[in-house]
Amino acid sequence: MSKRGVSGKNLLLLFFALLLVSFVLITLNLRRDRGGVFIESWVSAIFSPVQAVFSSGVGRIAQTVDHYFFMVDAAQENERLKRDLDRLLKEKNQLQETILRQDRLLRLVGDEQGPARPSVVATVIGRDATQWSKVVFVDKGMGDGVREKLPVVTDAGVLGHVIEASATSSKVLLVTDSRSSVDALFQDSRVPGIVVGTGEKWCQMKFVPKTAEVKVGDRVVSSGLGGIFPKGILIGQVAEVVRADQGLFQSIRLKPSADIERLEEVLVLLP
Repeated sequence: MSKRGVSGKNLLLLFFALLLVSFVLITLNLRRDRGGVFIESWVSAIFSPVQAVFSSGVGRIAQTVDHYFFMVDAAQENERLKRDLDRLLKEKNQLQETILRQDRLLRLVGDEQGPARPSVVATVIGRDATQWSKVVFVDKGMGDGVREKLPVVTDAGVLGHVIEASATSSKVLLVTDSRSSVDALFQDSRVPGIVVGTGEKWCQMKFVPKTAEVKVGDRVVSSGLGGIFPKGILIGQVAEVVRADQGLFQSIRLKPSADIERLEEVLVLLP
């Protein structure tokens, strides 16, 4: 038989012996006399170290278990706090977006120029995907009173006009589209011209005589001619002026007043 087997059997015998001694001590305790107290004290002195070691081990196990459950509770609490934080961040973002939208709408509606005119606020829901076409789609259509050839503006000025209208949405041709043309004039000098799109982010002011005094920064507004845009709505500002030696007209590049690259809400002016 191996030493390991012998050692295990000895420990088992020792364990039963301890049980037997404990039973005897309990019995003696019931019938103890002065001599019994001496035996109990003697046995207690022998087994006290064993009991101390056992109690210490049990204490360590209890501490480990308590620490484990504490860590589990802490992890659950951290997860709950993370969910609460995510929810609050989402609510904050939604509130911030609502406030920004309200500010844009106030500027949009409050900037309407001239006599009171019926209008409808529309949200941009899409853009034309082609490189050459400059159009946007809005979420208002014939059901909201929108129809073709109605002007569309922002708080900064002219944006374009409606070229197609369905029951619930419309297609808006921007002033930067090469198919767009708006009768215009310089706000200060009142010299007339035509603002046409270039298919890029700029426009051109055409048919302005070479004799007209034009400088960078001059403001261009709608003239009211053409039957689409009311008079006096800002279209853009002069960004570049070229006076060629030949020809009758100046070459004028115009920067649109409306921020076409960042459109969100627009105003459709109804009849």
